[in-house]
Amino acid sequence: MKPIIGGGSSPASAEVQFLTVGEESAGQRLDNFLIRVLKGVPKTHVYRIIRSGEVRVNKGRASADARVALGDVVRLPPVRISEAVAAKAEKPAPAREFPVLFEDDHLIAIDKPAGVAVHGGSGVSFGVIEQLRQARPAAKFLELVHRLDRETSGILLVAKKRSALTKLQDQFRERETGKTYLALVAGAWPANRKVIDQPLHKYLQADGERRVKVVTKDDPDGMRSITLVKVAQRISLPPPPGEGRGGGALPEATLLEVTIKTGRTHQIRVHLASAGHAILGDDKYGDFDLNKALARQGLKRMFLHAWRLQFDHPATGERIALLSPLPAELQKFTDHARIPSPPVRPDRL
Repeated sequence: MKPIIGGGSSPASAEVQFLTVGEESAGQRLDNFLIRVLKGVPKTHVYRIIRSGEVRVNKGRASADARVALGDVVRLPPVRISEAVAAKAEKPAPAREFPVLFEDDHLIAIDKPAGVAVHGGSGVSFGVIEQLRQARPAAKFLELVHRLDRETSGILLVAKKRSALTKLQDQFRERETGKTYLALVAGAWPANRKVIDQPLHKYLQADGERRVKVVTKDDPDGMRSITLVKVAQRISLPPPPGEGRGGGALPEATLLEVTIKTGRTHQIRVHLASAGHAILGDDKYGDFDLNKALARQGLKRMFLHAWRLQFDHPATGERIALLSPLPAELQKFTDHARIPSPPVRPDRL
């Protein structure tokens, strides 16, 4: 028997393996346990070997949704991976630490920069979680609690224990967390518009790229999505290069505090764009001509930042409130814009 305590990463093999479930994997579904262990093995193959009975838990057959327990012995049949996947495994993600907002024995809250995916996939070789694991080889367990779009910066939670992961994910699922973003949108957002309650539908374009759209409330594919909006600042955008500020009215923009009650894919981006106020710099749902003009004036990314997060600590139950100030490039852009009303710096709200 070859015990692998904790069910950590183990390369797919052409030999029978026996894995001993450790504390970090106890309580996990069998299918998810195997998908994590058998990196590079297609999910369809993982489910096939479970259904066929080739996977055994304590010498007995088990279903995909069975929960593995501490000390369980899991038998895996020989599996093979493609040469491409094997070559990728030999070139791990580069180790990288990220700015830490909070850390203890149960979780890490990092300040994710824009332009970095949270995990590999969909044409991205690696993301935050893969780089963090390489930077912390002694860590037995590191898993994403939730996700942020690649273009979005701000607070991202990583669990250091499975118990912390499940408790935090339960809070996200039950809407017991407070997630507030800062978004700079085109136009003057009406102050009396405070709630967007519109279903969203996720679909794939012809080229396979993922998109989301607002649908009617009676659409069977729509998922209820609720976004709360509060005006933080009114802003006049910088004039085009070469033009002074005295030549007439400048385009308006509004800095919003956006709190989501549901966590749908691209929810904030689609809800705000559907209201006629797209996020500046959004290359999927925004105003492409305006984005090009703003890029020449210094805004080279989407102005969406995961600013504030509140949750109950998974071990102590204490309410934790985290704050990530606007990144320097976004603060610099707003500082150079004209503020018609007295400014309120978002990092002091």
